[in-house]
Amino acid sequence: MLLGPRAHADRVELSLSIVRIALAILIFIHGAFRASHWDPYVTGFGEWLSSIGFPEGFYWAAAVTIYELIAPIFILARRFVTFACLGHIGIIALGAVLVHYPAGWFVVGAGRNGMEYSVLLLAGLIAVAWAYAPRKA
Repeated sequence: MLLGPRAHADRVELSLSIVRIALAILIFIHGAFRASHWDPYVTGFGEWLSSIGFPEGFYWAAAVTIYELIAPIFILARRFVTFACLGHIGIIALGAVLVHYPAGWFVVGAGRNGMEYSVLLLAGLIAVAWAYAPRKA
């Protein structure tokens, strides 16, 4: 059975909402865990950032953690979605390059701590950012 144009559009919207909500929850949980274990996770993250050349690494780590708590709320509320996704794209892309790329592709199985999960998050965030980008009149 073929779906009419409206039914198809409704399914596409629901599918996008599932991806948007899942991404927001996953990112929020990541930030919430780090925030709830501030020391050693935020402090350690900041020390690591400083060790690889980021000035004031602790403040960068704290900012990333806070962004992971606030921006997903905007994504869930469908407010400033593209802006919130772009921030996460930058954070996750940098993390993929600095942390996960050196470990290879696979997160588990044929490797450990690789970048496949980061690439999946990036693809989802790019899709959601694109879908919610402001349209020209």
